[in-house]
Amino acid sequence: MIELTHDQQVAQDYKAAMDSVNLLKAGKPADWKGTDAEWADVVTRNKEHLKIQIAKGSAYYGSNDLTPFTQAVA
Repeated sequence: MIELTHDQQVAQDYKAAMDSVNLLKAGKPADWKGTDAEWADVVTRNKEHLKIQIAKGSAYYGSNDLTPFTQAVA
């Protein structure tokens, strides 16, 4: 297993959080094959992921902009 540097881990976490932001902004895909309840679960899990990342704060993320995270969970 390859160990990531702190900066690499932060970049990876930020990218994953932005994936959640973009999913939430896009909304349910037109070709979604799941139920409405399943989509609601996807939304909930992604919002929870963002809340965890927000809690890490600037002490972890440094100068990265967390505004998209907070806007996506509002």
